Amino acid sequence: MKKKIIGKCPICEGNLIVSELTCTSCNTKINGEFNLSKFDNLSPDQQNFALIFIKNQGNIKLIEKEMNISYPTVKKNLSDLINALGFDEVSVYENNKMTKEEIMQAIKDKQMTLDEAYKLLKEIENE
Repeated sequence: MKKKIIGKCPICEGNLIVSELTCTSCNTKINGEFNLSKFDNLSPDQQNFALIFIKNQGNIKLIEKEMNISYPTVKKNLSDLINALGFDEVSVYENNKMTKEEIMQAIKDKQMTLDEAYKLLKEIENE
């Protein structure tokens, strides 16, 4: 039975490395330290979100529909993914905050609950 590779230690949450590779044809084994990709260090939920994001070409409306989540949740998941991959997303995220008009339209289109809208509007007021 094949098992999925994990990127974090289940005991201490440290990053793992691969120490042996085996050829499936001739059974040759190669020992050493092989680093995993940034994607291997993501949680299963983050990996799933990344795949859905790519599949939908970053179209937030399609992601909302497929995952049955709201606009703010998509943005939060994206922000978490960007951070988990080691990128600084603050400037990108700050520039992409919704305007009051976009929030009102999201409520009208039933893409956002009133509670979510209230939180976002409070953030805008506090800036």
